[in-house]
Amino acid sequence: MKNFNQTQNRVPPVSILRPGKAQMIALRISAVALLFVISGVLSPSQQTKPWEQIPVPSLHAFHPQQPKRIQLKNGIVVFLQEDHELPFIYGSVLLHGGARDVDPSKAGLIGLYRQAWRTSGTATMDGDAMDDLLEAKAAHIETDGDEDSTALSWDSLKGDSDQVFSLAMDLLFHPKFNAEKLQLAQQQEATAIVRRNDDEDAIAARESAKLVYGVNSPYTHQPELATIATITLADLQAWHDRTLKGQLIVGIYGDFDPAAMESKVRAAFESLPPVTPEPPRHDEFVGPKPGVYFIDKEDVNQSNVQIVALGLDRHNPDVPAIDVMDEILGGGFGSRLFLKVRTQLGLAYEVGGGFSLPYDHPGSFHVEALTKSASTVDATKAALAEIAGLNTTPFTADELKRAKDNIVNSFLFDYDTKDKILDESEKLEFYGYPPDYLETYHAALEKVTLADLTAAAKKYIQPEKLAVLVVGNGPEIKPALDALGMGAPQPIDITIPQPPGPPAGGAEK
Repeated sequence: MKNFNQTQNRVPPVSILRPGKAQMIALRISAVALLFVISGVLSPSQQTKPWEQIPVPSLHAFHPQQPKRIQLKNGIVVFLQEDHELPFIYGSVLLHGGARDVDPSKAGLIGLYRQAWRTSGTATMDGDAMDDLLEAKAAHIETDGDEDSTALSWDSLKGDSDQVFSLAMDLLFHPKFNAEKLQLAQQQEATAIVRRNDDEDAIAARESAKLVYGVNSPYTHQPELATIATITLADLQAWHDRTLKGQLIVGIYGDFDPAAMESKVRAAFESLPPVTPEPPRHDEFVGPKPGVYFIDKEDVNQSNVQIVALGLDRHNPDVPAIDVMDEILGGGFGSRLFLKVRTQLGLAYEVGGGFSLPYDHPGSFHVEALTKSASTVDATKAALAEIAGLNTTPFTADELKRAKDNIVNSFLFDYDTKDKILDESEKLEFYGYPPDYLETYHAALEKVTLADLTAAAKKYIQPEKLAVLVVGNGPEIKPALDALGMGAPQPIDITIPQPPGPPAGGAEK
């Protein structure tokens, strides 16, 4: 092995002397002469933009290696993705049903469930003992919960995979919810509730979603001290039983023999009864009432500005054009919002946004600007002008090319490994999209034209339907928000409701 502490072909040290005045003049004359020589050889474009001379190879065709899909006779779907690069095996089970499916009187159930499920353990091994065993093997078993799903996941070295898989299946099929672990989860959730107004960014995200969907929407229900206090062990078990009857999606990735793994998975899941299909949802989405909304937070010297409207979902056939339009509006350093509001005007230190595009319900149109209190109105006006400008300032060929390149290049990082492709396959299965959705989306993206962008902007950018939420220090916002010309600011109350009697989990008022 080469010893990098020994220098090969060592050059003798050179003594450097301070040059005299005559030498300095000679050096300057030589430098000027060299500059003239270079200027005569290189064209102006070569002098200022040498990076444009670097050849950029074309990207490879996008054909992700799909995992093997197996549908069991009971309707459960299994994905197997081999990868023998490292001796690890990862697995997950995705279950339908999440926070949007919980009765509002039990808001917060999913957060408590996801924690108590794992920390309680099973009848044969409690959560603490499971922690000790997994730690000794550098393995993990985790539980999670989201807006529309819950999940169990695990990972381990290949040599420990059989034991860890058995433990994960025991936790999936035979959890034993523990009263002390539920109480601990309630105490931690209570602490989070009483501190949820500490951070202005969290407030802005939460309250802007309520403007878009409504305070009573299943997509904005939030846990309160009173609701988490009513949740019992029976509630956790009932929820678990409910989701276990639904459509399970099993994904396994790593260094395994596919035939042996398929046999193991079939043994674990094929004896379950047929899955119960999820009933169709009938949520209503009306969007925000246009105007200005304000939340006063006197302990900050900046404003978080949220400009929002009701958006779309990924079933919309115009999604490729909308994605490109989003990139042009607010997709990074070269976007219109960034170049105008931040770079040219210096009114915000962060700005961007566009349409979120969920898979099974409308998302939001959402532009965010973070600015000083004194520049709140100017920054908001500038952002609103750039949004409206999508309908008045023509899109350019350079913008179209840059946006397409940025999105297509992101595929190199979003889907560059087999485990990422597996995750995407599970997601598409969960929401009922075709397995080749990524490839068809990629192809459609390449075909987006300037005319498509103009049509999308005309159809979906409606400035008159926008609502503006500002979270900031009221006395420091000068001029006041009335100067936006969108009517008097409507205050939003974010007071945390207190339950009767002592706060849940010992939380202080």
